[in-house]
Formats: sequence, structure tokens, C-alpha cells
Amino acid sequence: MSEEKIKATNLTPKELVTGSIRLVSLPEVCIRVNEMLDDPSITAVELGHVISQDTSLTARLLKIVNSSYYGFQAKIETVSRAVTVVGLRELRGLVIAASAVETFSNVSDQVLNKVRFWRHSLYCGVIARLLAEQCHVLHSERLFVAGLLHDIGKLIIAQRFPTETRMITLEADSAQRSELEVEQDFLGFNHAEVGGELMHAWSMPETLFESVAYHHAPRDTRVGIMETCLVHIANIFTDEAEQGLDMRTSVCLQAVDPFAWEITGLDESIKEHVFRQAGPLFTEALETILPRSYPPY
Repeated sequence: MSEEKIKATNLTPKELVTGSIRLVSLPEVCIRVNEMLDDPSITAVELGHVISQDTSLTARLLKIVNSSYYGFQAKIETVSRAVTVVGLRELRGLVIAASAVETFSNVSDQVLNKVRFWRHSLYCGVIARLLAEQCHVLHSERLFVAGLLHDIGKLIIAQRFPTETRMITLEADSAQRSELEVEQDFLGFNHAEVGGELMHAWSMPETLFESVAYHHAPRDTRVGIMETCLVHIANIFTDEAEQGLDMRTSVCLQAVDPFAWEITGLDESIKEHVFRQAGPLFTEALETILPRSYPPY
């Protein structure tokens, strides 16, 4: 890269997301479901009625809950039944997961390999949830969503700045630098900041905003400290797993911040245990959430 920074934009992350919101809006049903789930008086029947208005989302949800990832013996044929057996909190994650993958399906694979992206994101989500269970975090399924969405800012950047995205990837690979640093040089902001702003635009909880916005810098967190530290560790574990599988030949690995170990009470010894558990869960998540229309990895 030349010494002169490209500085593709003078936009702030918030302005970028605001300008992209038509392109990256969640389906109306997903937004409505997210709002309804904050109402403690909501019923499975009411939720099922709203979700059923979106036939594509309904089909994806029923496919997910009938997969061996959940292992229910009897086939679940209605959304209201799915809500009952999966649970309201888990449902929020499934709706967001299914909708987010669909929302960004038009990002060009010439700019960003979406299958590689979602494989990384899904594995991070699985690892984050397993780590949360080790820490006895209440409603650990929340961490699957946080892990799944942690890098979502990369998709907005790829959508708005395709040329710069390719250049960022090449520079990170050739110079053995982190994409986060190169993004800052090229754009003046990074994917974590953009992803955080998208969480605000999507009216996600503050803990989810922080898990996305600060997954590279957990010390900056104020509300969701435990959640952000878990996603931080999960992201680094995922990078290490990918490097071990030679999926990314020149990834620049970030070290786990000692602050994250201190907050979670975990250490490196947990890695082998969660990797062993993650394999089958990841395979199921991949087969059920990633659309078949996506090309093979």
C-alpha cells in the first residue's frame, strides 16, 4: 500500500449505516417480532401469527427447529409450536439469524466470500454459546446471536465499498496485518464500529451492540462486559480453528486480552473442550441456517 491513505470516505460509521439502511433493513416481520419479544405478556400464538405472514421466514424457521440441531422427536409443523418448544429467547436468535443471512445475500462473492464469512460467523456463535455455558451465563443462547453477528459490519463495507474491500483483503494478507487495522487506514473506521451502528439501527439490545462494536476491544464495554468478553474470546478461537484447517492461509491472529480471561474466569485450557463440542453443533447450524443457494465453500 502506498504511504498515502486511500480514505475512501469521510463518512462516520453511523452515516454509512444510515445511508445503507434500505439495503440492509431486516424484514418488517423480523423487526416486529423483535419488538414483541420485549413484551412479557406476548404469547406463542401471537408470535406465530406474525411470523407466519412471512412465508420464507416461516419455512426457514421450521427447517431449523426440525433439524437434528434440536433433536425433537416429533415433527414441528407450526410456528406457534416452534415458539413453545424452542422458547421465546431462542426464537429471537433464530429469527435474526435467518433474516440476517437473507438480508445480505446480494453481496457479491467477487468482493467477499459469503460462505467463508458465514462459516466464520456461525462457528464463532457456536463457540460463544459454549463458552457462555461454561461461565453459567443466563440464557446462553443470546451469545450465539452475538457471535453470529459480530462481523456483520464487514458486509455493509463490502456492499458500499467493493473496490476498497478487495484492496483491504489483499493488504491484510500481503502485509500480515489485521483487517481491522487496514480498514481504519483505508476507510477511517472499522467493521466493528459499523456493525455496532447496525445493531442500533436494528433496535437490538445494548448488550448486543457492545458485543459487536467492541469484540476486538472488550475493555471499552460498559454494559455487556461478560457477553463482549465471550465473543472476543470466541472470535479468536474461531480464527485459530480456521488457521488450523488452512481455511485462511495468512490470518493475523489477535491475542486474547487478559481482561477477557479475568472477567470470564476462563483460560486457554478451555479451548480443546469447546472445540470438541463445537464440531457437530457447527455442522448442524451451517446446514440449517446457510441457504442452499449459496455456492459450496
